[in-house]
Amino acid sequence: MTTDEKYMKEAIRQAKKAAAIGEVPIGCIIVYEDKIIGRGYNRRMVDHTVLAHAEILAMKKACKKMGDWRLEGCTMYITLEPCPMCAGAIVQARIPRVVVGSMNPKAGCAGSVMNLLQEPGFNHQVELEKGILEEECSTVLKEFFKALRKRKSLDK
Repeated sequence: MTTDEKYMKEAIRQAKKAAAIGEVPIGCIIVYEDKIIGRGYNRRMVDHTVLAHAEILAMKKACKKMGDWRLEGCTMYITLEPCPMCAGAIVQARIPRVVVGSMNPKAGCAGSVMNLLQEPGFNHQVELEKGILEEECSTVLKEFFKALRKRKSLDK
């Protein structure tokens, strides 16, 4: 198992925590010097805020741990390609490397819809690794939405 796979497995564990509370299962971790310094999973419904994305929550914890808003020297592992808000926050935090599990063709901003992480007009671009444990990351999402559709059809 590679280092990227090892850390993506932890991001998947975070995604499963989101699923367990009825949230879209997206998980994220941030690693600095081979230590996890931030973890997050979707909590939008539970926390009643659009800001409670996995990446934002993980960055908040990592910034606190680092004592800085800059997360230079860190790597972010995320199970699903980041949205525009999260991609913008990643660039703002100066995270040098992001590892994505599965892509998001409807809202992804690391290459699917657009690529904010590597926009040459910004003062910071991110090294991007895609497709790490892609099938496992996709399966967590597919199973969640399959179960959600089944529950909704039973409610009718």
